Amino acid sequence: MARAAVAAEAAGVPSVSIVCESFDGQAVATAKGHGFGQLPLAITVGHVDAQSAAEMTSNFLDHTVDAIVEGLTGASAARSGTNGAAAPDGRSADDAAAADTACSEPARSDPTPVGPASVDPSPSNPAPYVTVLSGSIDEINDAFAERGWSDGLPIVPPTVDRVERFLASTGLEPQQSLGLARTTGNNLTVWSVATNAVMAGCEPAHLPVLLAAARILADPHYGAEHSGNTTGADALMILDGPSAAGLGFNSGVGALRDGVRANTSVGRWLRLYQRNVFGFTAAEHDKSTFGNSFRVVLCEDAAVLADIGWDPVSAEFGFGPDDDVLTMARFNSGAIVGSAFGSTPDEIVPYLADGLARITGWDLGHLYGLGRMHYRPLLVLSPILARTCAAAGWSKAKLAEALFEHARIPAWRFEKLIGEWTNLAAGRPRLTDVVAAGDLPSEFAESDDPERLVPIVSEPAKFVIAVAGDANRTNAYVFSHDGPHGDYTAKAVDC
Repeated sequence: MARAAVAAEAAGVPSVSIVCESFDGQAVATAKGHGFGQLPLAITVGHVDAQSAAEMTSNFLDHTVDAIVEGLTGASAARSGTNGAAAPDGRSADDAAAADTACSEPARSDPTPVGPASVDPSPSNPAPYVTVLSGSIDEINDAFAERGWSDGLPIVPPTVDRVERFLASTGLEPQQSLGLARTTGNNLTVWSVATNAVMAGCEPAHLPVLLAAARILADPHYGAEHSGNTTGADALMILDGPSAAGLGFNSGVGALRDGVRANTSVGRWLRLYQRNVFGFTAAEHDKSTFGNSFRVVLCEDAAVLADIGWDPVSAEFGFGPDDDVLTMARFNSGAIVGSAFGSTPDEIVPYLADGLARITGWDLGHLYGLGRMHYRPLLVLSPILARTCAAAGWSKAKLAEALFEHARIPAWRFEKLIGEWTNLAAGRPRLTDVVAAGDLPSEFAESDDPERLVPIVSEPAKFVIAVAGDANRTNAYVFSHDGPHGDYTAKAVDC
């Protein structure tokens, strides 16, 4: 709601953002990130889905209406200009002034730690080479944890010297901007990327991957501003291309597990960067009910893909098989499909499809309700499963067509998941009505039998298929997708 209010206020239209209880901090942070220091808010008491209509009406009249009237008729700092003028980098004027005060120490060349390019607590967004803390490694770790700049694990103190050495061979300008954080207005600078990379334990060779990730975060299509939504969905980076192995990324045994520096540290960097530059903390933008641990980078097995003649995931987004590419999307849950039995694709597919159907629940709201046919679950095949399909002459497209036919659920369950159990589609629609309105393909209404099986995606091409893991194990991994709240976005990695 705050983003809509920002647009209205920018156009000179008074607004009040009606915000659920406990989301007021996120609304304030969102407004500040768009250059509005204070927007009028009206808080609704309790959770709307856990109240009767009578309770919700009573709470709204008793606690919310007066705030709406006051917000529309009273003086607002956002309108008066006292706290709403945007600084050149997108922050509010007050935030910029606070940052200047907090970061006013002269630049120093000795290796004392600098803070991440971050938000409150101050310093708000320190510039390159500015020292904000000094002390022993233990003192720095304690201070970073206390100020919310770390993920709770020990970090490598990002001294000026370390950050400079991290960037030394790149020739990049430290203050070069890769875009803006839509949540805070912070610039996504090369320096901020490197600072958090040092903290996470990344190697300088990983910088091209990190820069590609930062560009994805800046891309409106990805929707980084949704990264703290209540479901706790988390980003997964998928790395493709000939340079991945040389950079130390693991695509074999233990894929998706921490333990390999490249995969682990780059995955950790993403969480730190979202925390320190995008403000994804519980005090601001992270409203996840149950959080996920950060996900390590999934590196596809380029050698297997080349051997069986399959394109990598990045090819679905306009890149060639020899391009170095990072693709990122957000996923709600994941599960192993273990010990798939069968020597032909026809024998294997029903089990894989069952896994995709089992992992898919309320996420169908992204097929209809929260989005329109945005749902794109990910299937990660071990190399032996991919080879079994390819040996039978199956392309990725043919496998996706088979999954489309088998990954289905009863129509009554689909309808309950989007309109009764989870209340994600207004009016609790029947699938026959949705199809009649042109919002889903005809496969969803081949009859009105509630037991008929319907797809979990709108078309076969919506399945995303990757190849990684132990070459001699018949396992797969399935992920449910968070739709437009972190949509698949790919950027070239300049190695």
